[in-house]
Amino acid sequence: MLARITLISFFICLFKAGFVSASQKAFVAKEYMVVTANSYASWAGKRIIEKGGSAIDAAIAVQAMLTLTEPQSSGIGGGAFILYWDNENKKLYTYDGRETAPSNVNAFWFMQDNKPMPRLDAVVGGKSVGVPGVLRALEMAHDAHGQLPWHELFDDAIDTSLSGFTVSKRLSDLLKLRHNKGITTFPISTTYFYPAGLALQEGSSKKNPKLAKTLQNIAKQGSDYFYSGELAKRIADAVQSVKVNPGVLNIDDLKNYQAQQRQAVCGSYQDYKVCGMPPPSTGGINVLQMLTMLETQNVKRWPMNSLEFVHLFTQASAKAYADRESFIADSDFTKLPYAALINEAYLVRRAEELQVDKKWRRARAGSPYSDAQLYPGRSIEQPNTSHISIVDKQGNAVSMTTSIEFMFGSGIMVEGFLLNNQLTDFSFNPSRFNRRVLNVVEPNKRPRSAMSPTMVFNAQGELSLVLGSPGGSRITNYVVQTLIGVIDYNLNIQEAINLPRVTNRNDYTALEKNTSIVSLKQALQELEQKVKIVELNSGLHGIQLNDGTLIGGADPRREGIAVGK
Repeated sequence: MLARITLISFFICLFKAGFVSASQKAFVAKEYMVVTANSYASWAGKRIIEKGGSAIDAAIAVQAMLTLTEPQSSGIGGGAFILYWDNENKKLYTYDGRETAPSNVNAFWFMQDNKPMPRLDAVVGGKSVGVPGVLRALEMAHDAHGQLPWHELFDDAIDTSLSGFTVSKRLSDLLKLRHNKGITTFPISTTYFYPAGLALQEGSSKKNPKLAKTLQNIAKQGSDYFYSGELAKRIADAVQSVKVNPGVLNIDDLKNYQAQQRQAVCGSYQDYKVCGMPPPSTGGINVLQMLTMLETQNVKRWPMNSLEFVHLFTQASAKAYADRESFIADSDFTKLPYAALINEAYLVRRAEELQVDKKWRRARAGSPYSDAQLYPGRSIEQPNTSHISIVDKQGNAVSMTTSIEFMFGSGIMVEGFLLNNQLTDFSFNPSRFNRRVLNVVEPNKRPRSAMSPTMVFNAQGELSLVLGSPGGSRITNYVVQTLIGVIDYNLNIQEAINLPRVTNRNDYTALEKNTSIVSLKQALQELEQKVKIVELNSGLHGIQLNDGTLIGGADPRREGIAVGK
C-alpha cells in the first residue's frame, strides 16, 4: 500500500511572492474529493458530486469555473490531457484534448529573416493560437462516463460570472507583472483586466457577463456551439484580424478538430503500476524513464534532501530530457514507436551511468532504436497551466492537466475567455544540426507537451494515487519527485508536495529558493553541476487512496485547495 497519513529573468520574477509552507497539512475525506488550483473551482466540483455527478462531470464544472477565476492558466480556449479511471470496470481511459496547428501553417511558421522569432514576441497574437481542444475532450469523456446532463455542469460558472468572483492574489500579482503584451495591448483584454488602466486588485469583485453567455450557449448546444456555431466564426475572426501577429486559424480548422482517445503509457515501479499520457505528451514516457532508472539505484538509501539523491535524480532527469528532445513528438506524425523509450532493458543500460560521485556532464540521447537517427529539437514550455485531481463517490477518478500555455495565453480575448498560445510549444527552428526536428510545426499536428497527469495502482490493481502539476517543461520533475516521496519515503501526498523542489532539464540544476535544499549548491558545484537558486512554481494537486481514506494534497506554492466529504 502507499504511505499513510530574457526568459530566465522572467521565470525568476514570476513568482517572487511564492514561499513554500512545509507545514501545510493534508485534507482527509472518506466519500469523495476534489483538488484544484482555485477554491471556486474546487467547490464547483464538490457541488456536482453532491448532486450525483461522476468525476468527469465534476471536471467539466471545474474547467468552466477555472476559465473565469484562473484565466492566466487554463480555460475553454486551451487544451488538456485527461486520465479517467472507471472503477467499476477497472479500466483506464485517456483523452487527448491537445490543441492542433491550423491547416495553413508550415515548418517555418515562427522563423523571421532565417532566425527564430523572439519567444516573448511569438506568444502574443494570432500566430501562436492552436485549435482549442479541451471542450471536445471533455464532451467525449462525458459521453462515455457522465452521470448528470451536460447542461447542468455549467451552472456554477455561469452564476459566478454574472454575480462576480473575488480576484485572487495570484491573478492580481501576475497582471501587475505585465509580461504578456497582448493583455496590455489588445483593447478587449485590456479593458477586462485593467479597468481604468489599473490591474484587477486582489479582493475586488469581477464579473464576466460575456463568458456567462458563452457558457450558457455551450450548456444548451454542446461543444458544437464552440466548434461550428457562431462562436467559431468569432474565434477565427479574432485570430486573423488581430493587429499583432495575425494568424491563419479558420472556421474549418475548428469544425474539423477531433479529440483523441489513446492508449495509456504504463509501467512498473517498485510494487506499483504507474500510468500517464502518451505522445504528444512526453509526461507518461519521461516519468517512467526517470522512475525506472532511479529504481536501479535504490535511491531510498539516502534522504530526499541529500546530495546523493539530488545528484542521481538530476542525472536521470537529464537523460530523460535528452531522449525527449530527440525522439518524442506527436506520434500521429512520427514513425518512432515510443514503447522503445520505456523498454526496461534500454533504461537499465541508461541507468548504468548514474553514479553518486560522478562529475556532471550534459546527457546525450540514448539509442532506443537500432536504426534511428537523432532529431534534436528545442522548445520551451511556459510555466502556466493547471491540474485537477478528482475521486468521486464510486471511486472513479480524473487526473487532468489543462493549459492555455504562457500566462494569459495569446492575449486574445473572445466572448469572455482567452485563446491559447500553444503553437509556441513547437520547435521554432525546423532543423537543428542539419536535421529536421520531430517537433516541427506541421498542419493539424499537436505540439509536444510535458504535461504529466498520472495515476498509480497497487499490486491488486486498485487505484492508489491521482497526481499532476503545472510548471511548463519542469512538470515531469515535479511529478516524479512527488511520486518517489510517497512510494519510497512513506510520505503522505501533502508531505510529498511540500518537499523542496529540484529540477534539471539537461541544462542546469534548479534548487528551490527559500528552502533547505539550497544548502546543496556548493556540493553540487563541486561535482561540476551548474546550479541556480530559483523560484520553482509547481502547482501539484493530488489524491492518495489508503484503506478507504482519501488524502488530499494541494501545493502551497499556489492557491489550490482540497475539498470533499
